[in-house]
Amino acid sequence: MTRRKVAGNLGWMLGERGLQVAGGIGIVAMLARGMGPEGFAHFQYAQAVVYIAASFVLICGSEVIVPRLVANPDPAAQHRLLAHGFGLRFAAGMIAYVLIGGFMLVSRPGPELWVPTLILGFAVLLREPFGIVTAWMQAHTRTRPNAIFSLVALALKAICVALLFRAGVQSVPWYAMAIVLETVLASALLGHYYLHRAPRTRITMDTALARELFSNGALFWVSFVLMMSSRRIDQLLLKPLVPLSEFGAYAASMQILDNFVVVATILCAGIAPIYVYAQPTLAVARRNILKIAAGMLLVGASGALTIAWGADWIVHLLYGSAFASAAGLLRLAALASMLVFADVALTLLPIYLRQPRLVAIKWALVFAVTVGIDLIAIPAYGAHGAILGYAIANFLSVLFGLWIWLREGRRATMTREASA
Repeated sequence: MTRRKVAGNLGWMLGERGLQVAGGIGIVAMLARGMGPEGFAHFQYAQAVVYIAASFVLICGSEVIVPRLVANPDPAAQHRLLAHGFGLRFAAGMIAYVLIGGFMLVSRPGPELWVPTLILGFAVLLREPFGIVTAWMQAHTRTRPNAIFSLVALALKAICVALLFRAGVQSVPWYAMAIVLETVLASALLGHYYLHRAPRTRITMDTALARELFSNGALFWVSFVLMMSSRRIDQLLLKPLVPLSEFGAYAASMQILDNFVVVATILCAGIAPIYVYAQPTLAVARRNILKIAAGMLLVGASGALTIAWGADWIVHLLYGSAFASAAGLLRLAALASMLVFADVALTLLPIYLRQPRLVAIKWALVFAVTVGIDLIAIPAYGAHGAILGYAIANFLSVLFGLWIWLREGRRATMTREASA
């Protein structure tokens, strides 16, 4: 019964993700063709700034919320927990939006970047705060409603982008508003769904619980900030040092891979609650994590090789001849992306152990190495230097995850020998 439930859960998640990937690729193609290489480059840079700022909203992530929801099924207790998590995330979202404005003031870009960045940044006030309902669904292995909501919001975004594309609109801000509409609708649907089922109890602010969630989630939060920064800092460093056309080609190739590697997170989110978080012993959880990592690496390798093999065709189909240089970049970056799948699976172990310090250390190391390599390689090799930093960062992440897995195995062995 458990396996059937997990299979059904994964089926909905993968089905929704498959449609999200297909829709996302189609939308990106219209964005690139509609705005042109220069406009698309500006749009991608604005998205990179917002992506990094959005990491500041992950102050109370699912890694903190989901295990607590699984451990305490009482509806009133869960409602109280979710209310405090929402409050923390919304406050962080307001700070993140201010940071976006502050960065734009310091960097002093032209209006072609100012306006779309502030429009796209509005999503940080909604996506993660209302996304806490998704964590509640994950804890209850109930992904069908979220999948439906996501697809409805995706359909709205696709329709709006298609209408702009068909009308021949080239304005980056108009496309930015179409993108934000997806987050607005998805947040509204999630909020309505949960409130319709939530206990009708009045929640009073518990500063002790808020501090506990903040404290327990702080290291995970720092980890997410470092992780998301390491995945977008390359674009912030690359844009001032290369021609706009080269930056646009690099951003176009990484946009395709973003739609690909997110499958790793979706798979682990569906598997982890039962096969990792709910396991009573470290030995079983650790063994399951290794199996998951091996399977994930196989999935990642299959997808990456397929993308690399069809890179020329993919770029020509999606972006057209104006982005022809993106094919070579996509081919190299795709081969490096397979390691992301194994890394996501191995990260489940420190989450199970509730040792966010290890996750923070890993991403601090990865971020430092990424910045160091990019500062050296990008001026010399341009976009290829950014791909080198991406590949080495992924390899380092997997090595760190394997080190944790082996270390916990040795500790368990030493504990058994000492007790014997």
